[in-house]
Amino acid sequence: MSRTALLPVLFLTVCVLPLGGASPWLLVLFVVPAVLAAWVLRVGVDVGDDGVTVRSLVGARHVGWAELAGIRVGERSDLWLVTTAGTQVRLPVLRARDLPRLAALSGGRIPTP
Repeated sequence: MSRTALLPVLFLTVCVLPLGGASPWLLVLFVVPAVLAAWVLRVGVDVGDDGVTVRSLVGARHVGWAELAGIRVGERSDLWLVTTAGTQVRLPVLRARDLPRLAALSGGRIPTP
């Protein structure tokens, strides 16, 4: 995910500043920009020589190349890894328009559409 997505989070933090200063109970509002910043920095997809690692806010899932059966494009052009076991793993920041780049990063293991 592009780090420019942190700009709206920064803007939200600036907007929360007056509310957080008004009452000690409203300091909890700073949790929202903190979680959003963590989400922007953490969520993503890593393609390597051993497979694809999908990172979410709280965990990660690795799918090796031998386990990968294919890629499914969802109704809203979101991408899902389909494993040989029949499970599906959503690629959180990739869309159908990113398939050529994903195919290039896979080193030919994923065919170019």
